Amino acid sequence: MTGPAKPPRTRTALIAGSGNLPAAVVAALEEPPFVAAMEGYPPHHLIPDLCFRIERLVPFLNRLTDEGVERVILAGAVTRPRLDPALFDSATAQLVPRLLPTMQAGDDATLRAILGLIEEFGFRIAGIPEVAPGLIPGEGVLSGAPTDADRSDAVRAAFIAAAIGGVDVGQACAVQQGLCLGLESLPGTDAMLRGVADIALTLRPDPAKGRGIFYKAAKPGQDRRVDMPTIGSETLHRVIDADLGAIVWEAGTVIVLDRPKLIQDAERNGILLWSRAP
Repeated sequence: MTGPAKPPRTRTALIAGSGNLPAAVVAALEEPPFVAAMEGYPPHHLIPDLCFRIERLVPFLNRLTDEGVERVILAGAVTRPRLDPALFDSATAQLVPRLLPTMQAGDDATLRAILGLIEEFGFRIAGIPEVAPGLIPGEGVLSGAPTDADRSDAVRAAFIAAAIGGVDVGQACAVQQGLCLGLESLPGTDAMLRGVADIALTLRPDPAKGRGIFYKAAKPGQDRRVDMPTIGSETLHRVIDADLGAIVWEAGTVIVLDRPKLIQDAERNGILLWSRAP
């Protein structure tokens, strides 16, 4: 006697960028996805089934259709690539008038355009909150305890992050005793924190009155299916090098990788980890 028929499984494709996030997403999925990576942005600890270029986006999406893909996840770091006109196929070339203005407008506009194209091919886009909610901490302190200086800097940093996020510039900033030490922009978080580390000590406030915080949050109105801010061990090391005392983020909007190790390393180095209520 046979049991009830099982519903057909939805095949998932992971469009992966560089870093550790794609592998963490794969580990959270019930079934192995079809992994595709953009050339030049290999994911860590994953072997892609396919590498592709934006200049051949239409053939790539057709390949996903041939693979039986219905659901698409985007995860990992990718910067805006330089396009080579010689590599465009005829179908993708017709999309250039749609893509170029968005690439000039900012990261969010570029992502919205690419998401729209993916959906036009009939794929459903799933975000990290849906497929790997365990990577996104809720409100709470993970390491250390916030001081009054940390709380004050967090309020200031949240306003700054909302301002730069609202104009599609970045998702993070560094604040010490109310002074903004750095803003995230196109070069990214690591470049910002290296810049903070290079600030002369004579220009920075007395650390005895507050070591300062690194703050990260999703941009206002950001599509959280893609490009959610991410924090991991590399972030912690950069924060230590920058002589900051805390990593603070907006709860529910930031991905935290390898949480147990991050907490262990933060406690060992006296770094506050605070998932702060919006």
